[in-house]
Amino acid sequence: MLQFAGDKELTQSPSVLWSKLSDARFLVKCIPGVEATAVAEQGKAVCTLRPGFAFVRGTLELTLIVADTVAEQSIRLLLHGKGIGSTNDVEANLNLVPQPNGTRVHWVAEIKSLGGLLKAVPQGLIKASAQKVIADAVAAIEAKLQEA
Repeated sequence: MLQFAGDKELTQSPSVLWSKLSDARFLVKCIPGVEATAVAEQGKAVCTLRPGFAFVRGTLELTLIVADTVAEQSIRLLLHGKGIGSTNDVEANLNLVPQPNGTRVHWVAEIKSLGGLLKAVPQGLIKASAQKVIADAVAAIEAKLQEA
């Protein structure tokens, strides 16, 4: 449906990044707008968030699953969101590439499906909103990694 991609250079080693980015407990702390976390396990997190978009009212329940990993190399994340009259499914793939001063993370996120009221939202608005959420999440991940 819609696909986004990018690269981020980080100072941490592939092993440190892989251990953090393959842990749903760490990732759920980096999602913008999280109000509560119902499940926080290594491979799965379920949280309630309040998106800051006019076209999505109320809260969303987001389930994040760490689906496939290859130690220190790659991670596949599955995200399912549901709210009043809307659903969405997103898949994100992260590839870790060692660099002399850390790691380059190449990521690809794809919106697989939009259901309910989200189907009626123009793709341009969805794209702009998704880019903001991705940028905010990447910034939060980077900040949390610096704290650690």
